[in-house]
Amino acid sequence: MKPAFVSELAPAGPLAQGREFIWTQADFSRVQGLIYQRAGISLHDGKHAMVYSRLSRRLRETGYSSFAEYLTWLEQHDGGEWQEFVNALTTNLTAFFREQHHFEIFSDYLGSRPQGAPWRVWCNAASTGEEPYSIVITAFETLGSNAAFELVASDIDSRVLATAAQGMYRIENLKGLSPERMHKFFLRGKGANAGLARVKPELARAIEFISVNLIRDDWPFREPFDVVFCRNVMIYFDAPTQRRVLERIHRVLKPGGMLFVGHAENFSESRDLFTLRGKTVYERR
Repeated sequence: MKPAFVSELAPAGPLAQGREFIWTQADFSRVQGLIYQRAGISLHDGKHAMVYSRLSRRLRETGYSSFAEYLTWLEQHDGGEWQEFVNALTTNLTAFFREQHHFEIFSDYLGSRPQGAPWRVWCNAASTGEEPYSIVITAFETLGSNAAFELVASDIDSRVLATAAQGMYRIENLKGLSPERMHKFFLRGKGANAGLARVKPELARAIEFISVNLIRDDWPFREPFDVVFCRNVMIYFDAPTQRRVLERIHRVLKPGGMLFVGHAENFSESRDLFTLRGKTVYERR
C-alpha cells in the first residue's frame, strides 16, 4: 500500500482538517464527473462532507491510501467496484406509504377500470422495498389478492435491491402500518427473528426486482406500463438528464397512463409529454 500524499491542490482550510485521507477540490470534481457519467447524478458543491464520508469507506475496503489513486484506478477498470461506487453515492430515504395521497390516487385509478383488467406497474426507485410493497398492498386492497397485477421494482443500488427482495423489516419501522395491514400482509418473526417481520409470500410474488440505470438506454422492458412511480429520483438529475429520462418513461408508459413523482419535483416544462392531473401526479399524453 502506498503512503498517502499531499496533492498540490489540497486545501489549507477545513477540507484538510481532521481527515483520515487527503481530500481536495480536484478529488471532489472528479467524483462529480464520474457519478454524473455513470448514474446521471448531479452532486452540488454542498455535498463535500457526504461524498468524503461515503467514499472513504471504499478506500478502506480497497486498500487505497488516497482518493486520487482510487479514482484513477476506477477510471482504468470496468469491474464490480463501479457498482460499489454508485451504491455509496446514492441516497435511499424511504418509508411505507410515504406521501400517502399518492396511494389514494393510485387506488382510485386502479378502481377506474373493469374488474379483472390486468395491471402492469413500474416502481423505479425501489430502495429497500418499502415503496414497492406499499404499491402492492394498495393494489391487493383495491383489486383483491388474486388480481392480474404485476409490479417491476428497480433501483441502481444493488445492495438496497437485495434488501428489498428479502422483504424483512424491523417491527419499529412498521409502526405507521395499521394492525389490520400488519396481520394481513406480514409475518412476525419468532426466536432469533423476534422483532422482525417479513412480507407474506403472496405479496413478494407480485414483484420482480431488477437493476435498472435510468440514464442508460438499455431498459429491459418489452411491454408498456399502466403506471410508473418515479418519486424523488429526478431531484438528483440536471434538467437535460431529467428531460431524457422523462422521454424514455413516456415511451414505456401507455397513453393515458399515470406517472407519480416526488413532492419536490415539477415537470411543467414537459407538457408535451405529460399533463398534470393532481399533486405531483401526471398523465401520459
